[in-house]
Amino acid sequence: MLPNDPFPSSEFDDWAETFDNSVSIDRFPFIGYQDVISKIISLAKPRPGLSVLDLGTGTCNLAMRFAALGCDLWCTDFSALMLEKARHKLPNAHFVLNDLRGDYPSELNRPFDRIVSAYVFHHFMLDEKVRIVRSLVLERLAPGGRLVIGDIAFPDAAEQEKVKIDTGDEWEDEYYWLADETVQVLESLGFNVEYTQVSLCAGIFCIIGLPPD
Repeated sequence: MLPNDPFPSSEFDDWAETFDNSVSIDRFPFIGYQDVISKIISLAKPRPGLSVLDLGTGTCNLAMRFAALGCDLWCTDFSALMLEKARHKLPNAHFVLNDLRGDYPSELNRPFDRIVSAYVFHHFMLDEKVRIVRSLVLERLAPGGRLVIGDIAFPDAAEQEKVKIDTGDEWEDEYYWLADETVQVLESLGFNVEYTQVSLCAGIFCIIGLPPD
């Protein structure tokens, strides 16, 4: 656990038992959840044998889709109880208890063909999001690979405010992505970024890694 962490792993341990039910209810922040999962798969362009690193796998709803397509799954989460649920669903995957904001264990110090994540990064401020993304692309994404992040996101601040008003009491203030500012920052670092809005409160960022030598 990081010091003064506003999102401690214990909160997610407590959520593990009911997580799948939470994401099945089509209301904020999980409006269009299954559409987001499906679009991540589509943008990642998986095929049998590819190595896939799923960051913040939760109960492995995203990872299961890649496994069904013959990918080699490496799944991380900082909640031990989430990983326990995930192992029951996907016993043949590799699971690592790890906080993606900190140091990575040795078994993850390798290139992956695809790095994916669903509904995780909105817990981090923009500078932390960018730091993690940059590190992933430069240090863990194989040449020609893809980093695909689906999360609570809005095209811009005005659209976020509109959804906030419409959502009313169900709204919670967290560090949601604003696509316009995020794409600008990532492109300034030299990354090839595509953004797709999937629902009124969720979108997907796809970054294509450097081409092979």
